[in-house]
Amino acid sequence: MDMIGTSPHRATHIRPPLLNQAAWARWTPVPLRLIVGCGFMQHGLAKLSRGPNAFAATLHALSVPAPHLMAWLTILIEIAGGLAVLIGLLIPLFALPMAAVLLVAMFKVHLQYGFSSIKLISVTLGHAQFGPPGYECDLLYLASIAALVLGGSGPLTLDGLFARRSGETRPGIGVAH
Repeated sequence: MDMIGTSPHRATHIRPPLLNQAAWARWTPVPLRLIVGCGFMQHGLAKLSRGPNAFAATLHALSVPAPHLMAWLTILIEIAGGLAVLIGLLIPLFALPMAAVLLVAMFKVHLQYGFSSIKLISVTLGHAQFGPPGYECDLLYLASIAALVLGGSGPLTLDGLFARRSGETRPGIGVAH
């Protein structure tokens, strides 16, 4: 049990183990992995399902060089990077290409629409109509990826499984401490 506000002579409050913040702190990367991994995979799979040529046409209209190559690279980075984050495998390796995809999206598409990712234009017949999203979500993804790289990917990762099997105990790769 965790004693809060204790003096050497008497405990003034006792916190049950389930409410102990330190016990849960190692799990904080898991929700980040879930949202970043699923989000990236969803965007990559959406581009793939519409056809890489359709995304290449969009990239061409945005003056991105080698649009067909960049379309395929973006799809690959979003799907593979998203899966890697989701399962906690080699996140630092995938972080840089994922950040590059986000920065291109931010500067080529979202920056002109300002910060907010939600712009309510009107509500007609009970249906909300929204304007184009700003760069807020790009920054949230970048911050989440940075947190996973700097703070570790938490428990339930393939990196942690491989580290346990090889006997490694490096912090930040998902090994339970």
